[in-house]
Amino acid sequence: MSDVSTEASSFTRRLLQRVFPTTTDFFALLAEQSAHVNGAAGLLVEYMGSDSSQATKKIGDAGREGDRQKIRNLTLLNEAFSTPIDREDLHRAFINLDEIINSCQSIVVEMDSELLALKPDKACLEMAVYLKAGVEAVAAGYGRLAKEPQAGRADAEKADQAVKSLTRTLRRALAELFQDNDFQNIFRRKEIYTQLSRAGDRLNICNSTLLDIVVKLC
Repeated sequence: MSDVSTEASSFTRRLLQRVFPTTTDFFALLAEQSAHVNGAAGLLVEYMGSDSSQATKKIGDAGREGDRQKIRNLTLLNEAFSTPIDREDLHRAFINLDEIINSCQSIVVEMDSELLALKPDKACLEMAVYLKAGVEAVAAGYGRLAKEPQAGRADAEKADQAVKSLTRTLRRALAELFQDNDFQNIFRRKEIYTQLSRAGDRLNICNSTLLDIVVKLC
């Protein structure tokens, strides 16, 4: 094929892409990313239950894959001609889903660090379990958006209950912690409890975004 023909073909292709832009399946992207976050939350539960180096590595790998998915999804969003969901809602969802993984990774890194060198306790495991339950519910809700968005309301309610349970566990754990006379232990444990609470806050934001999307779609 001559250079002229190649250039003409390339121009025609670009013109068609502008007139008939490729549609990105944002429902599928949300389902994929939220499922990955759910897996990462499961790894945090595994770590809190076993304190294993293998779980630590898996969470690190999950963090890197989460960053890749977030960047890809945000790039596709920026390039999209149109979206089936409000752009701002999609942006919030992509960002805050990844922040849950970042929180899980930060918690493990801090607990393994020389500064804290902290072993998981019962409260850490319980809060991680509630976080996982909430993330699982949110992931289910995002996964339903394409075909049955109205069902996402029930998932959002489950996630809300999980966040409330995490908060109750946090308050009880702090009350018990401050009965300790070891101030160094109080400082170290409080830091991890606080980070688990922040992960719950991120989950709450994702859940609010899910509800916003459900309302708009229904």
